[in-house]
Amino acid sequence: MNGHALSLAGVDLTALPSGGLWWAAERLLCVSDLHLGKSERLARRGGALLPPYETAATLDRLDALIDGLKPRTLVCLGDSFDDRAAAEALDEAHRMRIARMQAGRRWIWIEGNHDPGPVDLGGAHRDELRLGPLTFRHIAAPAADGEISGHYHPKCGLARSGQVRPAFLVDTARIILPAFGAYTGGLRATDPVLQDLMIDPALAVLTGPRAVPLPMPRPDSAPARAGNPRPPIRHGRFG
Repeated sequence: MNGHALSLAGVDLTALPSGGLWWAAERLLCVSDLHLGKSERLARRGGALLPPYETAATLDRLDALIDGLKPRTLVCLGDSFDDRAAAEALDEAHRMRIARMQAGRRWIWIEGNHDPGPVDLGGAHRDELRLGPLTFRHIAAPAADGEISGHYHPKCGLARSGQVRPAFLVDTARIILPAFGAYTGGLRATDPVLQDLMIDPALAVLTGPRAVPLPMPRPDSAPARAGNPRPPIRHGRFG
């Protein structure tokens, strides 16, 4: 699996190289920011013309992950579509593919800022989801604890190569997932928004062929942010 094992609020989780988060005890897979239909939305609004293949590419990756893990529950953590019209414009082949992936499992769409309303697809629609000590929502809340969110599309660079990859950001209070969608950009982990959210000790887990854990980079000008005393992060290689 080449994932990286984490613990949040006493729950054992795995940051997967694909950008998905796996809760093995619940057989729950969480992905964030699919942004299906991005090329259609850009073309509709007169923006850059991108090859219209990102929906198929993103669904290919998600389908492969589901096939390998066989989750009982799948949580899409918001911004699953690039906007409401992109969801409505989804072609029938892609609708049928999503329906096949939903078959036999609980499927939950968390509302995001790009797709604030329910769409005409199967599954349940929630503004957030609480399971045990964990809360799944799209955008991180400042005082959260045991929170799993997305929205920011975090990315981080490898020091030696300079290569930038989508990354999980992890501290003792929260995990922010990378974007799973094929055409999504990203926000550097050094951005002030992410610096302010994450409490030291914070970790960046880079996606790619394997999950690579690194200390979350802190600009020299930004002092480490210390939070209230909490249990330390447990992390290590998985699989």
